[in-house]
Amino acid sequence: RFSGTFVGNAESASPAAATSPPAVAAASLPAVPTIPVVPTIVGVPNTVAEGVLNPNEVKPPASGTRRARVLYDYEAADSTELALLADEMITVYSLPGMDPDWLIGERGNQKGKVPVTYLELLS
Repeated sequence: RFSGTFVGNAESASPAAATSPPAVAAASLPAVPTIPVVPTIVGVPNTVAEGVLNPNEVKPPASGTRRARVLYDYEAADSTELALLADEMITVYSLPGMDPDWLIGERGNQKGKVPVTYLELLS
């Protein structure tokens, strides 16, 4: 033994045993409850943040709407999409968190998602 020059636990078999907690202690800790986090976008219904779009609940932004000319006919796959006819003019805008390959299109009182590749965006 070295007196006064070494500080430690003389009974330890190895340095790792002295520094690591026993596995039983970690297993016996109470589980911390988790709260699911649902992203919320101000001014947009929660259905958009969850990936389900109801076009009738979406309001156009105060700025950022553009006119677009439809390049090709497009048949809507479901009620969230807007069917398009080639050469018609529609108003389009984007929403935060929305897939960048899609825009919200409006024609009169009809509204729905439209694919960007079917549009020529005008200024």
